[in-house]
Amino acid sequence: MKLNIKPLADRVIIAPAEAEQKTAGGIIIPDTAKEKPQKGEVVAVGPGKKDEPMTLKVGNKVLYGKYAGTELNVDGENYLIMRESDVLAILK
Repeated sequence: MKLNIKPLADRVIIAPAEAEQKTAGGIIIPDTAKEKPQKGEVVAVGPGKKDEPMTLKVGNKVLYGKYAGTELNVDGENYLIMRESDVLAILK
């Protein structure tokens, strides 16, 4: 997907994964009880800092903190923008 935003320095833009609709046992979760997703896909990466190259790349699936990042809406899609250090892990 093409995004018209280029993050600066060590920031990344992440498309959050959809919230779970059902539990493992098959119980449907109502909208008011859904947890905020804590994983997503990197869609844009900044150039990094002069002495710290970026580790993340576009397409990486990542885990991030529950309250990490700032929400933004671009062309009707929701994204999170955060520092690379707010990302906890890369999923394989």
